[in-house]
Amino acid sequence: MFAVILALLLPLFDNTDDLTVIVSGCKSQNGQLYIALYDNKDVFPIFGKQLIGEIVPLSKNKQHEFTFKKLAHRTYAIAVFHDLNSNGKLDKNALGLPQEPYGFSNNARNTFSAPSFSQASFSHGNEQSISIAVK
Repeated sequence: MFAVILALLLPLFDNTDDLTVIVSGCKSQNGQLYIALYDNKDVFPIFGKQLIGEIVPLSKNKQHEFTFKKLAHRTYAIAVFHDLNSNGKLDKNALGLPQEPYGFSNNARNTFSAPSFSQASFSHGNEQSISIAVK
């Protein structure tokens, strides 16, 4: 009997919702988008250290979407880059500056470094969407 009551009440305490990431600014359909979701300021924005990483194929649409399903309610930051040559990494020049379009949640951007986790972070609550422009 207790198990039945618990099963009925559990959905009331569900602290997860979908998060849709909408990326704009891709000037080419070449390559793919890398979307990285972080919940740890110590590893943001190191690709490969993210909580969840997704590769999204590009289409002829001006905007590209990906939805993280049933994501826990907490603070996150997102980093995105458009891998133009499909080599699986964000290409950089000799000075370490990105040569491929990239962006962050809150459209946070610094001149000579990646933004901090606090600049790019947001609180995920109810089902929501985040828009990011890559440049």
